[in-house]
Amino acid sequence: MALLKYGGARLGLFVALTVVIQLFAVLIDAPVPLVMSALLALIVAFPLSMLIFRGLRLEANRSVGAWNAQRTARKAWVKRELESR
Repeated sequence: MALLKYGGARLGLFVALTVVIQLFAVLIDAPVPLVMSALLALIVAFPLSMLIFRGLRLEANRSVGAWNAQRTARKAWVKRELESR
């Protein structure tokens, strides 16, 4: 769930930045293609999301780490069960 929250927050930031860039382009009467606005928003959103959503990122990392530990423990259990047969 933490991973979905972090991904959703990053996606929301990307969309918001794209809209802001497009609105700014319209305000200064400079036609900018949507693709170019989206690319610029993507470039800006990546490092900005690392700073803004630090807590969500750390929570997502802990969640993935816990999932990986469970997965590793399960694989070890399956291996032990197969070796005992």
